[in-house]
Amino acid sequence: MYDQAQLIQELASVTRPVGEARGLPSHFYTSPAAFDFERERIFRDGWAAIGFGADVPEPGDARPVEFLGMPLLLLRDRTGTLRVFENVCRHRGMILVQAPGNFGGVIRCPYHSWCYSQDGRLRATPHVGGPGINTHPSIDPAQTGLIPVRMGVFLDTIFVNISGVAEPFEEFIAPLASRWTDFADRPLFAGRDSTFTLDVACNWKLAVENYCESYHLPWVHPGLNSYSKLEDHYNIEQPGHFSGQGTRVYNPRLSPTEAFPDFADLPEYWDSAAEYVALYPNILLGVHRDHVFAIRLDPKAPGHTLENVALYYTSRAAAESDEFADLRASNARLWKDVFVEDIFVVEGMQKGRGAPGFDGGRFSAVMDSPTHMFHSWAASRLG
Repeated sequence: MYDQAQLIQELASVTRPVGEARGLPSHFYTSPAAFDFERERIFRDGWAAIGFGADVPEPGDARPVEFLGMPLLLLRDRTGTLRVFENVCRHRGMILVQAPGNFGGVIRCPYHSWCYSQDGRLRATPHVGGPGINTHPSIDPAQTGLIPVRMGVFLDTIFVNISGVAEPFEEFIAPLASRWTDFADRPLFAGRDSTFTLDVACNWKLAVENYCESYHLPWVHPGLNSYSKLEDHYNIEQPGHFSGQGTRVYNPRLSPTEAFPDFADLPEYWDSAAEYVALYPNILLGVHRDHVFAIRLDPKAPGHTLENVALYYTSRAAAESDEFADLRASNARLWKDVFVEDIFVVEGMQKGRGAPGFDGGRFSAVMDSPTHMFHSWAASRLG
């Protein structure tokens, strides 16, 4: 466990103004102890992304999720309401749902067949009082349902607060929902064949840091930079919540003759603009006039992260029909190529954290301020 006074002293340089600051110390990217510390301070005590509504599209759908060693269950009940529970039976702690599926009636534990309704209530306890006796005074169904997890949804991303101590979800999401009010309450349609996962040998924070800034575009993304140049970008900064970058010249070249339908009644600004923000801690979002994407970071180990990518469109036809199949494939391929281009950078920075003389690095006061903002937020949560 970290000594609090020593930790505060160590992180003091991280929270200085961007032109004077140093980055987070290397052990926060390599140490199992630091990884465990972050799990408590950042992921359990705050709001963290664990999945997408599109993972459970139909009433009765349930999907198990392991998040930082915690077994959770995403479920869409009969009314279409999203719920999150701990994925364990209240009897002996057996994992309830082993694989994604649809549970039209109840969820049955495979161990002793205790059954739960889709709202988490305990409905059946076979032979709990002896052979053929299915009730017992020691088991109160009203007190022995599935354990609910505090949750919220924004742009189809499912967030949870494990510890229960975070601010209300509405307060957490308000700054970004206000900035993106043009997108926040619109229906989104998950693209068919438009999800993929990248397995990356880096700490989760490096994926956030790289996503925050456009400084690297000319060298890492020459294709993207050919039509959305470095000078076309601007920084986005909301201290304590999110940071990132936007472009004034969103103009993808997917087809000379076809295009996705735009969201209806968008302000003129979005005709040519797009924005990309990292909502701390672990969701990277992009909004455009014709589609939205989300990258959910799943930290697996100090140097191992899964990037789960989902693309969404403005209508069911754009998301699912054969008419737009080629365009969806082109769009998914474009973004996958861009995200893959980042892998050697974040993995290279991870390897660089093994250099004994590296002191966290410096920031460009102009180009790196969104990344520094994330470092400063992480330092404040940890220290």
